[in-house]
This record gives sequence, structure tokens and C-alpha cells, in this order.
Amino acid sequence: MRWSRAFISTLREDPAGVESASHRLLLRGGYIQQIGRGIYSLLPLAQRVRRKLMRIIREELDSIGAQECLLSALSPTEYWKQSGRLDSMGDIMFRLKDRKSSELVLGVTHEEIFTHIASKHINSYKQLPQMWYQFQTKFRDELRPRGGLLRVREFTMKDSYSFDIDENGL
Repeated sequence: MRWSRAFISTLREDPAGVESASHRLLLRGGYIQQIGRGIYSLLPLAQRVRRKLMRIIREELDSIGAQECLLSALSPTEYWKQSGRLDSMGDIMFRLKDRKSSELVLGVTHEEIFTHIASKHINSYKQLPQMWYQFQTKFRDELRPRGGLLRVREFTMKDSYSFDIDENGL
């Protein structure tokens, strides 16, 4: 794409209320746009960087035999209750109920769901080891979203999980 056609909206002045140098540079360089406390949109330049980083990480993980999944960002609270983390992580979890009053959370991480999948589908030690990963949007109800992209409410996270016969295999 030609520079003259690209959407790059830079700022001449430092934005008010910006704490960190990285946050200031991302805003001034036209990479991100804040749309609420702890909520940012990635503009075309940031999306290009994001895609390139994800490609590099995918290549590295695939080269060691990891397999990519994509799990739902929404999950039933039952898995979080089983692990005991509904209470310990509960304050930062976005919770909601569907129209049938089923309790759901937006994922802060996916250990519970990956473990559930492994428990349903890995039936023999011969299926191990397994290495799974994903790039997924995560949600955290941060008490004080601040510091640019460090403490945000929605972000992309790369999770990876391995399942093996014993601790030495991990």
C-alpha cells in the first residue's frame, strides 16, 4: 500500500494524562486509539505489527509440534468453580447471565477449558505429550486500568499448555 493511501493518524503533541513513554509513543505514532478507560482499538499500523508477531510465534510453536486451537472467549462458570478460581479470580472476571439465567464469564485465561478438553479427549498415555496453544481475546475487569496497554480490559493473549505423562516430560 502506498503511504499516501495508508490510514496513519499521528499526533504532533503529547496526549494529556499519559503516564508511560510507550503509551505516549503508541498514541502519537497512530498505532492505537483509546475509546474508554482501559479500552483501546488497534489501528492499521498496530494490527500489522500484531499479525507479524503472531506469525513468528506460530512458526516457532508449530516447529516444536504444538497445535493451534481457538477456544471460546465465553465460558460457563462451572469450570471455574471446579478449579476454585471463580472466587480467587472473581473480582477481575466479567460475569454475565444469558437469557436462560446460565452464569457465564468472559475468559481471563483458559487453563480450565483446556484442562476440560484434555480430560474429555485424552484417554491414554499413548496420546501424550500434547502441546496446544491459542491466540485469544481476554477480558479483565481491572480495578484501575492504566499505563497504556499494560492494564487494559481487553487484549490478545497467547496461551500455551502442555500435557504429559509426568513432571519430567513437561
